[in-house]
Amino acid sequence: MSTQNIDKLKKAAITRVTKQVFPFTTNNRQTLFGGIAMQWLDEVGFITATRFTRQNMVTVSMDKIDFKVPIPSGSIVDLVGEIEHVGRTSVGVLVTVTRENMYEGGRVVAMTGKLSFVAVDKQTRPVPLSVHSVSD
Repeated sequence: MSTQNIDKLKKAAITRVTKQVFPFTTNNRQTLFGGIAMQWLDEVGFITATRFTRQNMVTVSMDKIDFKVPIPSGSIVDLVGEIEHVGRTSVGVLVTVTRENMYEGGRVVAMTGKLSFVAVDKQTRPVPLSVHSVSD
């Protein structure tokens, strides 16, 4: 497949999800609980990887997660997943998380995460990616 088609697939796979930080998703400091943030990263990463490959994908690693600034209760959170790397059986996804004050506005990157996903068959064995061409 051509680089141009791969680039089209990457663009089509970009995933944007907006969440609200409610009190039941916070820790004792009234900021987003890290485990919830990691779950959100995994969900967006999985959707991004699946959109790109259109295959059964599983998370194999969260390579790096950087918590840059806290995300207080009441914040609006945007998560954006993008394909960063394509291998033979795997894809790497970068998820960028921004926080926004609901009433004052202003966005800041609050965290980033790099995740790896592998295409698997029904027996959960890795299989080569079969990236399909994009129609114009």
